[in-house]
Amino acid sequence: QVQLAESGGGSVQAGDSLTLSCKISAYRHSTYNLGWFRQSPGKRREGVAAIRSDGTTTYASSVKGRFTISEDSVRNTVYLQMGNLKPDDTAMYTCAAAFGALTTDQFLFRLPDEMKYWGQGTQVTVSS
Repeated sequence: QVQLAESGGGSVQAGDSLTLSCKISAYRHSTYNLGWFRQSPGKRREGVAAIRSDGTTTYASSVKGRFTISEDSVRNTVYLQMGNLKPDDTAMYTCAAAFGALTTDQFLFRLPDEMKYWGQGTQVTVSS
């Protein structure tokens, strides 16, 4: 069974930077998507960033230019580097994975939640 575990969340001030990590226990297929999602109170979950096994990336428009997703295949870890954080970035951040021939857009914005493997989440709080 595929398991994901996030770390790196915390409380920071607006303008600060933070990097989240997510370790994946196993890869079920050589073709896959890894990504970060977030949810804040009163809002539905939204896709933040995704990276495909071929290196393709996709970002939500709200974080483009500020966040960077990357993968270390040797360590089985996906990262989310967050810069110039804003109070609106406050949310529970959860990593997810899906295996198969999916585009990053499909994975991040269209694939139903039940079709992904999920971590437990890590809280990010940004104060103004």
